Order: sequence, then C-alpha cells, then structure tokens
Amino acid sequence: MENAPKPLLRALSGEAIWPPPFWLMRQAGRYLPEYRELRAQAGDFIRLCTNPALAAEVTLQPLRRYGMDGAILFSDILMLPWAMGQPLRYAEGEGPLLEPIRDAEGLAKLDPAGAAARLAPIYETVSRVRAGLAQEAPKAALIGFAGSPFTVACYMVEGRGGGEFAHARRMAYADPALFGKLIRLLVDSTTEYLLAQAEAGAEALMLFDSWAGLLSPAQFRRWSIEPSAAIVRNIRKVRPDIPLIGFPRLAGPLLPEYAQRTGVSTVAMDTAMDPRWAATAVPAEVALQGNLDPQAVVAGGAAMEAEARSILAAMRGRPFVFNLGHGIVPPTPPEHVAALARVIRMG
Repeated sequence: MENAPKPLLRALSGEAIWPPPFWLMRQAGRYLPEYRELRAQAGDFIRLCTNPALAAEVTLQPLRRYGMDGAILFSDILMLPWAMGQPLRYAEGEGPLLEPIRDAEGLAKLDPAGAAARLAPIYETVSRVRAGLAQEAPKAALIGFAGSPFTVACYMVEGRGGGEFAHARRMAYADPALFGKLIRLLVDSTTEYLLAQAEAGAEALMLFDSWAGLLSPAQFRRWSIEPSAAIVRNIRKVRPDIPLIGFPRLAGPLLPEYAQRTGVSTVAMDTAMDPRWAATAVPAEVALQGNLDPQAVVAGGAAMEAEARSILAAMRGRPFVFNLGHGIVPPTPPEHVAALARVIRMG
C-alpha cells in the first residue's frame, strides 16, 4: 500500500481531486492533550525537536485522531540557525530568543559545515515518521519543511520573534551586502536541509515565509521571491519530481507573481487571501492550499462550517489542498478539528 497513489501528492502535483486532501499547519501541537504530555516529558522544546522517538510520535498524533492526508514533520524553522551555532532558547511566554546577528562578525560565527551533524536527529525523525505512516496511515504523505531565508533571517537578526522585525528590515535597506550574504548562506543551507529531509523520506517539501508580508513590493521580490526561487531550482536539480509548497504569508496581490517566479508546485494562501480571486489569478497548473482562519476553528459551529464551505466552493475544479491560513492555535478544541474534517470530507 506504500506505493498506492497518495491524494495529497496528487493534488500538490497539479491534479484536481474531490473532496480535496487536507492537513493543518501546526496540526501537531499545543491544542492536543497528548502533545502536552510529551512536551512535559521532553522538558525543553529543543530537546523535543531533536528527540526522534518523541518528535515522530508528535508528528503522528493528529493523524490518529483525524486521518489527515498529510503529516508535517514536527520541528521548528529555527532548528537551522541553531544547528549552525546561533545560540537559541525558548522562553515560556516569550517564544524564541536568539543571540542577534547585527554585523559581519556575528555572521562569521556561524558554522554551516557543522549543521548536518546537529540536524541528524531531525533526519532520523523523518525516517521514523515515514515508517510509521507505512504502518498506520499508508495513504498519508510526509511533508518536510524549512523557513524561507527572509523569515529565518528576521529571527536571526532581530534575536526574537514578534513585532515588525525592524532591525532585520533596516539591515536589508541600509546594508544589503551584509543582509544578502546572510540570505545566500540561508539559501545554500536550506537547500541542503530540505534535500536531506527528502533523502530521509519526506515526500513533499514546504517553505514557510511567514513574514514576507512585511516587505515592500521591491523588497518582497528581492528577499522573498528570489531566494525561494533559488532554493526551488537547487532542489529540482536533484529531486525534479518532489512537490514544493511555498507560503508567502500576506503576499496579497503578489501571490501570482510568487507562484510563477519561484516555480513552486503549490502556493499556500494566508487567512487574508480571497480564495475566489486566487483561484483565477494563480496559474491553473499551480495548486492552491489554504486558507481557513484558525480562529474560526476555535469558534467552531456554524460559522466555521460556513467559512470552510465557502473556501471549498471557490476551489472546486482546481488543484487544491484544504488547510488553514496560518497555524492552528492552542485554545482550539480538538472536537472542532474533528467537525472540520467531516465538512472537508463531504466536499
């Protein structure tokens, strides 16, 4: 059964199938009581991400509950800068805290050559999940992922999450040579990271550019589209057939240009995107993914169902994967996710 066509891979590769396959961003996470148990067992978020047995179990948990068509690797976009030696910790209530990189000296401290050894547990997690899917959910596909260079650079320069990432955006304007050097380093290391995930068993790959919407159109083209396109080209040289999903959050009217110029096979819509517009504006051969508001799932009931059905109506007849417009949030009642799954399955 491992070789049977998987609905998610068919949709990501441009086939319009109905009902559409679905998975949810951050589907393995804090809204599930079984996740919270394992998180407490690990004691530390980085330990959880780098413990293959626990990370694989967390990745598989939502599929056991809801039967998603995709399992996304449980990890974090900041594992890559961590693996290159940038000090990182996760503070309760504050999110990630890094030692900021604000100059050439800080950039020189990074050790991309040493990243592979520190990322080895994550590749083992990928292998374990792929084996687990073959046993438990043979029609579900495994998605590997990384942060896009601009978004990862935001955290690396700023030293924390949240806010407007003023230091990072200012560096892009004031010292584009230095910022460009960081971006090029991330293009190369992200390519290697994703190819290693594919080698370990990932069947599709996703690039999260969560903060792309902070950029002006010219900066968006330079720091979001161009680096993402470079990664896609690099991966396609080695793995020409692997589906690639791009998520340029809050790209707005630049979404079709992102889809065309990056070469991704699927583009993910954020919550603010009108799916009816995207259905006609994005080239028909590029699949769309999205884009239910995570807060609608918290609310549940008739409002959630109406929103979900509106998205489904806009996407019928087109290559499409149902998802959220951003990650699922901790207050989400698990039974609301079950109700959403039923609506999607009805088409």
